[in-house]
Amino acid sequence: MKYLVILFLFSYLPIYGQTYRQQIEKHIESYKQDFLNDERSPLKAEDLKDLHFFKIDESYCIRAKIELLPLDKILKIPTSGGQAKQFYRYAKATFNLKGKTFQLTLFKSEIPYNHPKYKDLLFLPFTDETNSLTTYGGGRYIDVYLTDIKDGWLTIDFNKAYNPYCAYTHGYQCPIPPEENDLAVAIKAGEKLFTGKKN
Repeated sequence: MKYLVILFLFSYLPIYGQTYRQQIEKHIESYKQDFLNDERSPLKAEDLKDLHFFKIDESYCIRAKIELLPLDKILKIPTSGGQAKQFYRYAKATFNLKGKTFQLTLFKSEIPYNHPKYKDLLFLPFTDETNSLTTYGGGRYIDVYLTDIKDGWLTIDFNKAYNPYCAYTHGYQCPIPPEENDLAVAIKAGEKLFTGKKN
């Protein structure tokens, strides 16, 4: 009986891993399709072949402890186009990765998003030790929503990290991740360098 229980448990392990992988694969496909549905998109259908991603790695899907911050000071974050965009520091996320403890700041735009879909959107930009090597030199972003924070905890999935539009073309005002969000570790997850021609 004991061996049957062990066999039963192990028979389900690949299913859980596959389910997570399938979720991220679906997310990546949806991400690619969004380029074709966005009239401001810098990419066309023929450019999608030049999008590349690290191998999906569930160890980069981490739980972070969230400390909410007072929204009493506006931070001007420079952009790639020379202008600055205004954000509030909304929260600090503390997490463990590769045996070390890190922190990232979550930002909230000073200007409310008009689209209901983005009403609760938080901005999570970061840089890491892969930048300019295997990932875009200007850093990457992760979308996080207020509703994702549950009882003071948040799941941050680096497999969903993506490039700003500035990675593909010029002419966009892409916020540059502040120094406080520079991770002293290689985040080998999410989107890699774009290999197409930058317009």
